[in-house]
Amino acid sequence: MDKAEVALILDDIGALLELKGENPFKVRAYQNGARALLASPEDLEALVKENRLTEIKGIGEALAEKIAMLVTTGKLPYYEDLRKSLHPGLLELMRIQGVGPKKAVILHKKLKINNLQDLEKAARAGKIAKLEGFGETTQANILKGLSFAGEHAQEHLISEAQETADAVIGELKKLPQVVRIIAGGSLRRRREIVHDVDILVAADERVEKIMDRFVHLPGVERVLGEGETKSSVLFHNGMQVDLRVVKDFQFPYALHYFTGNKEHNIAMRQRAQHRGMKLSEYGLFKEGEKLIPCKDEADIFKKLGLAYIPPELREDRGEFEAAEKNTLPELIEVKDVKGIFHVHSTWSDGTVELEGMIAEAEKMGFEYVGISDHSQVAAYAGGLSIDRVQEQGKVIEKLRKKFKIHIFWGSECDVLKDGRMDYPDSVLKNYDFVIASVHSFFKMSEAEMTARVIRALKNKYVTILGHLTGRLLLKRQSYALNMEKVLQAAAEQGVAVEINAMPERLELDWREIPRAKELGCKFAIDPDAHALSHLHGYTRGVGIARKGWLTKADVINALSLPEMKSFLRLRR
Repeated sequence: MDKAEVALILDDIGALLELKGENPFKVRAYQNGARALLASPEDLEALVKENRLTEIKGIGEALAEKIAMLVTTGKLPYYEDLRKSLHPGLLELMRIQGVGPKKAVILHKKLKINNLQDLEKAARAGKIAKLEGFGETTQANILKGLSFAGEHAQEHLISEAQETADAVIGELKKLPQVVRIIAGGSLRRRREIVHDVDILVAADERVEKIMDRFVHLPGVERVLGEGETKSSVLFHNGMQVDLRVVKDFQFPYALHYFTGNKEHNIAMRQRAQHRGMKLSEYGLFKEGEKLIPCKDEADIFKKLGLAYIPPELREDRGEFEAAEKNTLPELIEVKDVKGIFHVHSTWSDGTVELEGMIAEAEKMGFEYVGISDHSQVAAYAGGLSIDRVQEQGKVIEKLRKKFKIHIFWGSECDVLKDGRMDYPDSVLKNYDFVIASVHSFFKMSEAEMTARVIRALKNKYVTILGHLTGRLLLKRQSYALNMEKVLQAAAEQGVAVEINAMPERLELDWREIPRAKELGCKFAIDPDAHALSHLHGYTRGVGIARKGWLTKADVINALSLPEMKSFLRLRR
């Protein structure tokens, strides 16, 4: 079992214990253990083999023993017994937004609801609204949650898809027959949501060896199809992976074909036809079936009179016009990011102590790191009282003398319901930067929410607007907001708009970025890190920035340390 599978089981155990009314501390131990395991950058098998699981903060001896059993045997009797003690449909109900453990039990006992079909039927019949403690609003929210779950049933976060792709590629790379291998499709285009993973292999001999290994990989639940050059499998985590094997000389053409979206590929084929050529996954041809040699994708674009179009832009959203005129932007790259903001520690809801997060950022080669723990109203996340703010400030001063990396001290400060910041200006002025984020009252009207956010933007101490829409991919939709007005206000006030790299967020949405840039916005690519591994996740934010056509000039944390210091001073 991999980390994701083990963490899912730990989460399920926490949910099952909650359904049984167990001690909340015991419930949280499993939930925190799942998060801590996912956050650890170390290899799970190595941790188990070397008996080092308890080195991860949040994992004690008892939990380590259960994790080790899952990894070594693939089973956990404790989990199986828990599942048998409760109706299997209860966990399914809890995956719908608005249905917590207490509500799931009531729905099961009072209305005999055992699955999502029963839940939808009861909601549409108006039965849920009649239950004490539910009402019309809860019933409507459950229907929305069911609709949302149905629409996204076969979708996965890019982080999950990348993890699966890396595991497959890592195994297949070991085969001597594999000449080249890469993940294509929406994963290569850096889409935030992925339906399935496409793996492309170049091999000139013994293809059957590759196919046989692929369908027998660890974690494969079912073989969906097996052929000489194409096979599909379904993994235990619900991810479908399609493998395509081509000759090495065909690799550039196939890579292009299996990267662009449908509209991009159609436009490319039409462009080839207008020039008397034919483009397919097998090659670029002229005069019937005469292959036009192309050593890489750039050659294909060149032969069709286009500048090279990066994978992230192959969405048929203006890339052809720009490539034809040679006006495609020089997209930001991972190496352009000089530092990161939006970093949490154990002072609030992070899993690693302040010193550990800073040390990791320094190890990653950054010039600076921005610490920003939660503000006081976020009690659920250990938000800092004003007294603790002062304490943290003193600790930051001491750490600045210890590390070479420059430490910017900040706060992820809640935007209150009326648009005021959670701390008074007398506190905010002490910080180097402030991230203004909405974490509550998501059901306000569009006009109210827009006014709320714009008021926060007008606070002179606000530097960055955090995760703008509040969405959680595949879990929670964005709150109502007039995007145009908010982006205009951010541009006018000189507040950078965050590109939040957490896989559940990945916002500002890449489709909105070009308009934000047009309005004059600057951007901050932030990891929203709560663990060491999260720090490295900023690269996902770079992928979203690239999809939004951004250059390093558009991103504030592509500034050098002296430039960043100047930027933060001028902001005030």
